[in-house]
Amino acid sequence: MTLIDETSTTPAGGPALEQVRRLVTVLPGPRSAAILSRKTDAVAGGVAHSIPVSVVAAGGGVVLDADGNSLIDLGSGIAVTTVGNAHPAVAAAIAAQAAQFTHTCFMVSPYESYVQVAEALNRLTPGRFAKKSALFNSGAEAVENAIKIARKHTGRQAVVAFDHGYHGRTNLTMALTAKSMPYKAGFGPFAPEVYRVPGSYPLRDGLSGADAAARALSLIEKQIGADGLAAVIIEPIQGEGGFIVPAEGFLEAVVSWCRAHDVVFIADEVQTGFARTGAMFASEIFGIEPDLITTAKGIAAGLPLAGVTGRAEIMDAAHAGGLGGTYGGNPVACAAALAAIDAFENDGLVERAQQIGAILRSRLDALRDADPRIGEVRGHGAMMAAEFVDPATGAPDAALTAAVARACIAEGVIVLTCGTFGNVIRFLPRSPSATTC
Repeated sequence: MTLIDETSTTPAGGPALEQVRRLVTVLPGPRSAAILSRKTDAVAGGVAHSIPVSVVAAGGGVVLDADGNSLIDLGSGIAVTTVGNAHPAVAAAIAAQAAQFTHTCFMVSPYESYVQVAEALNRLTPGRFAKKSALFNSGAEAVENAIKIARKHTGRQAVVAFDHGYHGRTNLTMALTAKSMPYKAGFGPFAPEVYRVPGSYPLRDGLSGADAAARALSLIEKQIGADGLAAVIIEPIQGEGGFIVPAEGFLEAVVSWCRAHDVVFIADEVQTGFARTGAMFASEIFGIEPDLITTAKGIAAGLPLAGVTGRAEIMDAAHAGGLGGTYGGNPVACAAALAAIDAFENDGLVERAQQIGAILRSRLDALRDADPRIGEVRGHGAMMAAEFVDPATGAPDAALTAAVARACIAEGVIVLTCGTFGNVIRFLPRSPSATTC
């Protein structure tokens, strides 16, 4: 199955690369192998890679390697190049801004594009209330700053995160992240006053949304207490944890509890944001309005940019100079974001993600019906996953998952694995590609 038009040579979202899967060597080819050998010698061993190629070009839904192999990209740089790699409008905006100025530091000499991105985030994110935004460099930075803002606003310190959650690789965000290997192992001690409770994982816990929420909230009340709790943070659809979609009613119940106890509810939409799920933000799917929302990845189509957006009175809690950073809201990244946001709003990418999701679900459901080793197909829009299990016991099957991923990659299809148990293959195709299967 491909999610690109294999007859197209000029995709809307990238340079004029032929949109085909074509292997002219085994992977890696000799040129890629030579470059990867240099990587081994020059790059720290902790910086791993999933696909055995060295990329020289990417556009639309394909990646071209140094040996001339053209691979179908169902990873999108982990949900980043949603508008397509090297989207012409984004590339043009980057070039124009770079010719004007590349940096002043917004905290020293402000510029309009930062303000424009903040205005767009305030307008687009869910919530029928006055909002403000602050810009940063990465999803982890956004999460860390959201926690800072929540603590300052409430005067409290404790933060609750959930099983299977992923929030980043800084010290605080590692504490928030559930999975040890490879994200946390050996890197402690971690930031204090972070607590974890079970969330909603319908395939594994069998609970309704209401029952899963009652379990989580009971633990919060008994083990932490609302009086000392600054924030609850969760991905509306958990990403690295396995694209886990919570049972109906779970998120709504958690938000309602937070409102009743003056606890800041933070939606981490770093991976789910910007049309990825068939809605501009996944929170919309569940009918929730977060107090704060973190964004990154797809916001600037590949350039480092992130944001925290939320209720104006919460966002204004931090004192002057308490938020920021040398590169946060870099002008070139802001220019890329404005071009990407224009594409999200005006190129039908939300609807395109819905169409892609329907195609993926249909094909994956058919595979699941034919093979009991696929325990569940789940997701929304262009964020879909298949969980692999032992058909006799339902236990996670990480070995099979890894073998399937290797087989896909060897055939020229970039797929990524995820899941707390390493038994999920995730699909993150770019949204605007014409679709044929």
